[in-house]
Amino acid sequence: MKLIRFLINSNIYVALGAVFLTLETQVQLGMHPQFHPYLFIIFFATLVDYNFHRLTTVILHKEALLTEKHRWVRENLNLFYALVIASVLGFFIALTQAKREVLITLSPIALITLFYTVPFFKSRKSIFRLRDIPGLKIFLISFVWAAITIFLPIIQSGLTVDKLHVFWMFIERFLFTMAITIPFDIRDQEVDLKQGLYTLPIWIGIDKSILLAVSMIWFFMGIVILHYWVFNQLFMLPAFILSGLSTIYFLKNKKIQQLTYYHYGILDGTILFQGLMVCISYWIH
Repeated sequence: MKLIRFLINSNIYVALGAVFLTLETQVQLGMHPQFHPYLFIIFFATLVDYNFHRLTTVILHKEALLTEKHRWVRENLNLFYALVIASVLGFFIALTQAKREVLITLSPIALITLFYTVPFFKSRKSIFRLRDIPGLKIFLISFVWAAITIFLPIIQSGLTVDKLHVFWMFIERFLFTMAITIPFDIRDQEVDLKQGLYTLPIWIGIDKSILLAVSMIWFFMGIVILHYWVFNQLFMLPAFILSGLSTIYFLKNKKIQQLTYYHYGILDGTILFQGLMVCISYWIH
């Protein structure tokens, strides 16, 4: 149990989710799911992004360390700093194994991620990040997750791919990621209001936000069924449908929503679960 809590709190858990989504992309592209150096780029990039977001909070909003959300960081500050340093070193070492085309593709995504977390405008009274633009946060997160887990395998492999196939893959990944991100905005709405950041739940309310998230998952499953029927990859449908239905259950179940690790354990786990199920479907097939 201690190991699981460490993996979740250190963000290694969500970084593994990014890796399995990328393995899912390999299967979708007709490749054999296999570990490749660019998976380390994705793993460490996710780890750097999520922990840098925390690091910025620690440096610029020290009072946030007193909240329950940042309890683990507060109680393991030296370990957290060591993890940040290790993830940065791991990321740059992994970059040395990547193609030049991968680095070119990664650069704009990395800049978006950097400016999402790190302020690029700062005055005595306030700081400004991309995430502070009203309504933009959830779209940025979904875009970055979809882009990095889909485009990097395509570019690294050098495969000639069907553009329509990739387009629908991107839409599916975008919708799924956005749906599971909405509850995070619900959780953070009080803090966001204090900072003057208007997110979806603040605009339309909690109930409508959950309804929207659930609708996105249904839409995701509808596209998946048509997509893989047309492209003759039916063996993946059980994995995607199981992923979608379980995610809807997690989004709607109020008892589960009260669990300590609902957001970082269960919702982030839906990403890892989907990638794992697709890989299992491939091996069974």
